[in-house]
Amino acid sequence: MKPRFGMIHGRFQPFHNGHWEYLRLAADRCETLIIGITNSDPTQIVEEPASGHRHLPDSNPFTFFERQLMIRETLLDASISLDHVMFIPFPVNLPDRWRYYVPRGATQYLRVFSPWEQAKVDRLRAAGYSVEVLQPGTEKRVEATEIRRRIACGEPWDDLVPPAVVRVIRATDEIRGG
Repeated sequence: MKPRFGMIHGRFQPFHNGHWEYLRLAADRCETLIIGITNSDPTQIVEEPASGHRHLPDSNPFTFFERQLMIRETLLDASISLDHVMFIPFPVNLPDRWRYYVPRGATQYLRVFSPWEQAKVDRLRAAGYSVEVLQPGTEKRVEATEIRRRIACGEPWDDLVPPAVVRVIRATDEIRGG
């Protein structure tokens, strides 16, 4: 029987094809998928020893709203109903606050590619959450760092993200009111 709530989380800076695969794997395992967007409030970002770049402003160019829009539009493009999807800000670096955002019974789905992801698995388990590691041993094929670099340098990046994300990123200035 599928758990009522499952959750994935990430910075999604930007939401790319690897994240899309992660989302689909988790969505198939639960009734309602909670999508936690981390680093949602730039004033609450702290440095993590296991991930030396995730706190830097250049690593977080897109707002919570823009990242939610990237994911929402990707789901709609795939004709996936939003009836069983919830978006939340997720303060991954503040475990004492998780209970205010995520029900204790939610199964946490993660993919582990680095010591940072393993640290999150350990922290979530220590907090009492059920954790399922998806596709253990799989190698990461897409890096958001590389996508951000390509965007900044004017190099091709469209093939690394879903088409909806291309549209959202290209409309970012309009979204930001600029």
